[in-house]
Amino acid sequence: MEASSAPVPPAPEPAARSRRAGYRRLPVQQRREQLIAVALELFAHRPPDEVGLDDVAEAAGASRPLVYRYFAGGKQQLYEAALRSAAEELTDRFTVPPSGTPTQQLSAVLEHYFSFVAEHDAGYSALLRGGSVVETARTSAIVDDVRRAALRRTLRHLGVRQAGPRLTLLVRSWIAVVEGASLSWLDEGRALPVDELREWLVDQFVAMAAATALHDPQTAEVLAALLALEGSDSPRTARLRTVLGAAEGPAS
Repeated sequence: MEASSAPVPPAPEPAARSRRAGYRRLPVQQRREQLIAVALELFAHRPPDEVGLDDVAEAAGASRPLVYRYFAGGKQQLYEAALRSAAEELTDRFTVPPSGTPTQQLSAVLEHYFSFVAEHDAGYSALLRGGSVVETARTSAIVDDVRRAALRRTLRHLGVRQAGPRLTLLVRSWIAVVEGASLSWLDEGRALPVDELREWLVDQFVAMAAATALHDPQTAEVLAALLALEGSDSPRTARLRTVLGAAEGPAS
């Protein structure tokens, strides 16, 4: 009589093997960065309220307990970490190219900005509109830090070391216009070509600066410097000359 052989366990299903393969061990910092990157990708295309830890774990090929091991504060802590990562990426895109006229350089910065908006559409909208259950004073502070960075870099681009209250208000107001235009652009299905939107926003800045220059010598001086750097062959030079003509002799 032949000896019976031990039963051979069935081979795991491909899906099971795939899930198991996802649990590979990674160095602590690398795993944390991976989870943040995965969460950022999910938050980019879905409002934060619609993304759960299970979604992050599945997309990362990890388990829910593993996500909690790195983010004991749960979804809130992970969302804030992802938001900081996005804020750093957006701030990095404020870099001004070394060549070009001042308005061409400003347009190039806006090009980088809108590429970020396009890549993170749902998350960007949810972030700026607020009202999310994961919104806190800390998340609001992260957004405000980005706006302050945009203010500092815009003033630096204009060659201003110490901005007065009117010039500061001008730049802050223009940043708000850019944010509002970005949200409208997304709401309208990106119907307006982004190149046209970008150039319109540059002209918006010039127009807002013209209005401010009527009341503020510092802003009028900034416009004069822009005109000198634009060059006579720049398509915006004529408009800037018109602006300066209207801005001569600021109101007291």
